[in-house]
Amino acid sequence: MKPIASSEGVTIHCPEDGRFSFFNSPYPAHHSFAGIDVYPKRCFGGIAPSPVRGEVTMVRMVKCPKPKDFEGSDHDYVILLRSLENPERLIKILHVRPLVKAGETVELGADLGILLRSGFFDFWTDPHVHVEVRTLSDSIRARGGFTLQKLMKVDKIEATVKNLSGTVVESKREYSLVALDEEFEHGMPVDLNGEAGLLDAGIPHYGWIGVHMTRTPLVGGTIRLCGRKIGTVVSTRHNMCVAQCCSLGFSLNGKPVRLSFYLYPSSAALVKIIPSQPGAFCLEGSEWVKVVIS
Repeated sequence: MKPIASSEGVTIHCPEDGRFSFFNSPYPAHHSFAGIDVYPKRCFGGIAPSPVRGEVTMVRMVKCPKPKDFEGSDHDYVILLRSLENPERLIKILHVRPLVKAGETVELGADLGILLRSGFFDFWTDPHVHVEVRTLSDSIRARGGFTLQKLMKVDKIEATVKNLSGTVVESKREYSLVALDEEFEHGMPVDLNGEAGLLDAGIPHYGWIGVHMTRTPLVGGTIRLCGRKIGTVVSTRHNMCVAQCCSLGFSLNGKPVRLSFYLYPSSAALVKIIPSQPGAFCLEGSEWVKVVIS
């Protein structure tokens, strides 16, 4: 497990072979710098390793929307843990059916629960653990988490993405994963006012874009992917920024697609290519493809 984020003395970790995202989500915590999703390399129904250390104070089942376009759960779970690093803070965890109960101590990497396919998800959403750091008195509601700070160092990046072309490494009805022709460590680099940063976003479908920099960018800055403007920075925190997404589209073989980008602790970045609906296209493994920006 590698440390990837912290807040209020609480450290959040990600499996070395996993990935994580601050901004690739439609929910409020993710554009207010207060939520992070940790994606272990596990399937739905697999065991989620705990990204934090804490004592379980509460487990609550909550209703969620009925899943659309996929078979999933119409309920989810909130797990609250009192941090062992800072007992004055609670850690809120979602999307895991718990194998732990109130009063138990959970160590880092220990079995936390079963990864749910929640009705809060879209059809392309992978199994993950949502994490927030909260006060003892305000732990449940959707807003109100403490701002997170990224711990994974973003070294100076020498190049940005020039073309969204590469080889399919995995394909299913919900999405395909593509390794670009040029390999990039930890994330997909984009240009922000002449400096490179790592892209963390679902575009254009979520409407905003996250970028991770070596220093705090300026509000109003322009983000470019493959030379094309994709967003304008509207807020910044701790060497990260959120940008409003431009009106743009992506296509593959003449069909509209959406793209997802994540951060990787110990591996090269991949691009997730999402069809307009499950099964709208089927790419072959090892097939070379190119996404066009319009």
